[in-house]
Amino acid sequence: MIAVVGHRDLGSRTLELVEAELGVRLGRLAEGAAALVRAGAGLPVAVGRAARETGRKLTVLLPAQGVVPAALPEPDRRATGELLVLAEQVRLLAFDPADRDACVSADERLVEESRTLFAVWDGSYSDGRDATAHLVAFARSRGIRVEVVWPEGAVRGRA
Repeated sequence: MIAVVGHRDLGSRTLELVEAELGVRLGRLAEGAAALVRAGAGLPVAVGRAARETGRKLTVLLPAQGVVPAALPEPDRRATGELLVLAEQVRLLAFDPADRDACVSADERLVEESRTLFAVWDGSYSDGRDATAHLVAFARSRGIRVEVVWPEGAVRGRA
């Protein structure tokens, strides 16, 4: 399983670059390799599209309250619909999608389930909004292979 995490503040042009780069990297993987993302807008959809384009399986992690899916924040709802169409498998995990710390914990679980982490990351430090650097360090501390994905021309911000 290939977990994919990264910055959530990527504009449409950067997401296009990231999707293309992920497609190349997913295409190089052994037959049967699958991508794993947490449901949401932006990067997860780019991952889903790249997985579909390369014929890779996609597993989507949905937040849950008990045994039913939790309500997603408004910006993530439409995108999650597309992800569910692209997914071969959906898993529920109890966490609050509106709570940053709960989301980071969910991403840590996602990383722990993987053999490789693709980190869409510009090398910046983690802060109160973005935990990508933390997730890279988390994966490396557990011996999980990390590939940084930051295509030429990629920038942060939704401008």
